[in-house]
Amino acid sequence: MEWIELDGSRGEGGGQILRTALSLSMITGIPFAIERIRAGRKKPGLLRQHLTAVQAAAVVCGAQVEGAAPGSQRLRFQPGPIRGGDYAFAIGSAGSSTLVLQTVLPALWFADGPSTLRVSGGTHNPAAPPADFLIRCWQPLLRRMGVTLDIQLLRHGFYPAGGGEVLASTAPVTAWQPLQLEARGELRRTRAIGVVSGVPVDVAKREMQRAASSLGALDEELRVLPSNEGPGNVLMVVLEYPELTELFSTCGERGLSGEAVADRAAREARRFRDSGAAVGEYLADQLLLPMALAGQGSFTTPALSSHLGTNCLVIEKFLSVRHVFEESDGVVRVSLA
Repeated sequence: MEWIELDGSRGEGGGQILRTALSLSMITGIPFAIERIRAGRKKPGLLRQHLTAVQAAAVVCGAQVEGAAPGSQRLRFQPGPIRGGDYAFAIGSAGSSTLVLQTVLPALWFADGPSTLRVSGGTHNPAAPPADFLIRCWQPLLRRMGVTLDIQLLRHGFYPAGGGEVLASTAPVTAWQPLQLEARGELRRTRAIGVVSGVPVDVAKREMQRAASSLGALDEELRVLPSNEGPGNVLMVVLEYPELTELFSTCGERGLSGEAVADRAAREARRFRDSGAAVGEYLADQLLLPMALAGQGSFTTPALSSHLGTNCLVIEKFLSVRHVFEESDGVVRVSLA
């Protein structure tokens, strides 16, 4: 069988190229080789979360793998048949457990039976979708597409300690349903969720109040965790619409005030709220693969990000689909030809 050759530094040049390639290689049975993995990043090559994704994919389909080592910028992946079952993987750091989950789950939709997938590591990271995002935003749309999926956040994990855990239950998809998200409807509810662990409760309260001063009246939800799940802090702004829910988050970090945390999350939420697009930049990127697997569908998003564009290129390498982009009235419509 002919191998697909990928340049990991192309376009957005991050770990998404590798994760999408792993998912689609497992599903299609097509092997791939990738060079220059994350070559432009401060720490190039495979970090722990990327390595865990490779190892998890290899276990699920019995793949033959070359180059799966810390810091490696080259990888060869030759998949075998996807097997359902109960799986557990540990990143061993605060690397994103949600990104590992999103790498393996699509393959399990084509397995020979139901599966559970448990991943430990970071659940609320600065550069990855938090577990709440998968549960509130991504999962409902996948269920609408015919996917059997239940994601649970078992334990929070923050940078740099990690220690969080997510659990997903899924089953093979029997019939894909196309997703059409051209409009989101009128805003029904705005919510701010302040989470603290080993951090003063007042920090989360100040963040939620600050978000309200920027976004207007909102519902507040305070989540105070046991200190052994931290230290950590995150503010999440949730926008609920008839067609979907969006979530924007900022993690607290040393030297960043609670007001600055709130301002970042509120600014992203406000930008999306005012855009008129159906889905935000991050959710758009994470709907691409399921939409391609369904073979049809469309959505509107505020802009064509480099991340989304790069993901489209990788998907088109493995599947007989072509993405069409149409810009109108300040939004971009993404569909399949």
